Amino acid sequence: MSKLLKCEFNIDTDCVELRYSDGTVIAINTMAVENEIVDNMRQRSELDWLIYNKPLEYAWLVLGGSVGEYFKGTAEHRLID
Repeated sequence: MSKLLKCEFNIDTDCVELRYSDGTVIAINTMAVENEIVDNMRQRSELDWLIYNKPLEYAWLVLGGSVGEYFKGTAEHRLID
């Protein structure tokens, strides 16, 4: 089993990239995810916050298929209105 070496947001490709010890790279296109899942600006802002501040948690939400459930729960942070 490969070990996760790095997870970061690449602003040039607009992807959250996960790099593994065996050379595998998983790139999650954040715009494609937002266009499929997001219903409003608040949700887009929530995902953007995760992308920039906690890209690994964002990746697990997307890969696990639980982004929709993230919006149903209580957000860890709050955006100022």
